[in-house]
Amino acid sequence: MKKDEAPRSRPLTAANDNSSELAPAAVDAALTRIAKAIGRHIAREHVRARKAANDNDLP
Repeated sequence: MKKDEAPRSRPLTAANDNSSELAPAAVDAALTRIAKAIGRHIAREHVRARKAANDNDLP
């Protein structure tokens, strides 16, 4: 039997396996805020690009 295939006495736990202390509603709210911020940023980039393409218009 190879060393990697040796049976383990206890299951492995990832080093970054943080306990989930946040409520699912709090996680959903945080992800929604992040998604809205990303959407606003993308929209601003599109508006700037559109204004730059139409800069020949009279004020």
